[in-house]
Amino acid sequence: MAEENPLFFKQLLSGMDIGKSDSSAQQMANFIYLIGDKNTRECVIVDPAWDIDGILKVIEDEDMTLKGSLVTHYHPDHVGGSIFGMNIKGLAELMEKSPAPVYVNKHEADGLKQVTGLSDTDLRLTDSEEKIKVGEVDITFLHTPGHTPGSQCFRVGDYLVAGDTLFLQGCGRVDLPGGDSEEMYHTLTRRLAKIQDEIVLYPGHNYGGRPFDEMGNVRESNSYLQINRLEDWLAVMGG
Repeated sequence: MAEENPLFFKQLLSGMDIGKSDSSAQQMANFIYLIGDKNTRECVIVDPAWDIDGILKVIEDEDMTLKGSLVTHYHPDHVGGSIFGMNIKGLAELMEKSPAPVYVNKHEADGLKQVTGLSDTDLRLTDSEEKIKVGEVDITFLHTPGHTPGSQCFRVGDYLVAGDTLFLQGCGRVDLPGGDSEEMYHTLTRRLAKIQDEIVLYPGHNYGGRPFDEMGNVRESNSYLQINRLEDWLAVMGG
């Protein structure tokens, strides 16, 4: 008998749930997500990195079948590659072991190919408000530039998977290559303003405190969401 709510959702913490022996994974504290359909046993990975074998083992243990990867943005701690002297396993290794389409925002594709070595045929380019189905579960892509030009969040049911766009107590840096302070301000004050208070935010890193929380609580506690003038924002964030 089919379950009434088919959503399968699992939050994995690098250095804890996967990559347990990797001190760099523990330090970076990335979240990886599995989203799928309990009935069809199909799922996708959000930001596969650090421990590809470990992620695939979780999928196997859950009796799920991998149907693709969703990329929040192209930084190597989320997709694999080299950063800060670390060589991180990610999409390149995943595509060798379990190839499936990689969904990336159209503004992020060139950067992703450069970082990971993937080809055009590996990618599916997305735009804001587009949807895909994993089984009968809808996932909506939201273009949220600022941290990088093609940063995107994923809305699935009552959850918002935000990558490095928004954390519980902060937001993504804008001083890295591709960062844009003014775009980040517009993302937080306009693009994400329509996300209801009861929607649960799932960020891209575990930066202390709770691993997730309702947007209403985040709006009350996150000082970056309380800046309502661009001039004040630029004074804090630069740009």
